Amino acid sequence: MNTALPPLPLPDGVRAGHADTDQGLHMHYLEAGYEGGPGQKPLLLLLHGFPELAFSWRHQLPALAQAGYHVVAPDQRGYGRTTGGDDRFEGDWQASHMPQLVADAVALVHALGHKAVACVIGHDFGSPVAAWCALTRPDVFHAVVMMSAPFAGPPPGTGALAAHQGIMQVVHDLAHLQPPRQHYQWYYSGAQANNDMWHAPQGLQAFLRAYYHVKSADWLPNKPQALAGWTAQAWATLPDYYIMGANDTMAQAVTPFMPSSAEIAACQWLPDADLGVYVQEYQRTGFQGGLQWYRCGTDAALFAQLGQQWGGKTIDVPSAFIAGASDWGVYQMPGAYEAMQTKACSKMRWCELIPHAGHWVQQEQPQEVNRLLLSFLSGLA
Repeated sequence: MNTALPPLPLPDGVRAGHADTDQGLHMHYLEAGYEGGPGQKPLLLLLHGFPELAFSWRHQLPALAQAGYHVVAPDQRGYGRTTGGDDRFEGDWQASHMPQLVADAVALVHALGHKAVACVIGHDFGSPVAAWCALTRPDVFHAVVMMSAPFAGPPPGTGALAAHQGIMQVVHDLAHLQPPRQHYQWYYSGAQANNDMWHAPQGLQAFLRAYYHVKSADWLPNKPQALAGWTAQAWATLPDYYIMGANDTMAQAVTPFMPSSAEIAACQWLPDADLGVYVQEYQRTGFQGGLQWYRCGTDAALFAQLGQQWGGKTIDVPSAFIAGASDWGVYQMPGAYEAMQTKACSKMRWCELIPHAGHWVQQEQPQEVNRLLLSFLSGLA
């Protein structure tokens, strides 16, 4: 049971809690600025990505609370200490479809005694969740900050299946390159990915250390640029952790980039004690709960459903985007970064790429991220 789990090492002013939601989840969350009771302060909701946790926001929770907000970061469906979802590969994986993740966020807001969210902030896979929250429920989510993963808008209202087939053609073309390659999101959608990472030959701690390292600014070859277009050849210019060898596991893909002992000792943004939290939690749960999200994201029928219901809609609440300047995730979907600014968001305030940060931007450069978030929030007032 969750009550038997060891307490997390949290900053001063941050506490853990649980809420039973009307979506069937026993949702674990971290919060700061909770003094005064529910609804007394404007709410900020922080949504993590993969393979992360509510703990990934440990540097933002106290800083945003000091500015007068009630700040909540949940372990989302399938992650960490939240229970009630179906984390079996053969289980109800479609319950991690984007509308359900939005419903989970709304349910948590209500369970906490709030009616609205001043700003929803999402990183990595939490970024599209935050975007869909703002797009589909602007009555609840009054502003949005997306981080590391640009949002290009919903699938087209007509021709969604054709658009998906175009993406799948590029995915299939990767297998015909020399050497053959595969896209990590389709690898993550397969039955083997969870076991490959959970029981990585090098051990879970070494796997996660290499994974976080190679996607950070600490890995100096991360010098991202816009891709030439939607072709296998363009995708193949991405690093191996995005476009993997066709027969590689993710554990194998990151093995060559394991940092040295000296590099680990010098890693101030993810010391062993903080890495140990991720290792502890994923050792207990495995990764399948989060991998269900990728299965939904790559599924043609679910893609088409989103287009049928929301195609052509825009995010019409104030929006902003933050990423690391060394993050290939900004460009992995060709044209998304540009479409977010010109089509998907009608009130885009700014986009900032932070120097000396890779994919884990809010952990690698927390002070600059906090400064930007507080600037955006003050602009809303």
